[in-house]
Amino acid sequence: MIEYLWKAAFVFYSQTSTQAEAWESKRLQLILEGKSSSLAPGMRRSRTLPKLTPQERKPVDTYLC
Repeated sequence: MIEYLWKAAFVFYSQTSTQAEAWESKRLQLILEGKSSSLAPGMRRSRTLPKLTPQERKPVDTYLC
């Protein structure tokens, strides 16, 4: 699961970005708190906002589909 979150984070942020780390950490914390049901809807919305191509958003789509 952690590997998937990192791959998804890198869809939205560069691999050297502290924002990617914060994004991943927030979602991992939600999972550990048992609140994972809120992750999928938020990630669906996030993947459409930056107008990513299907190939660019594939790491996010893999988990959601």
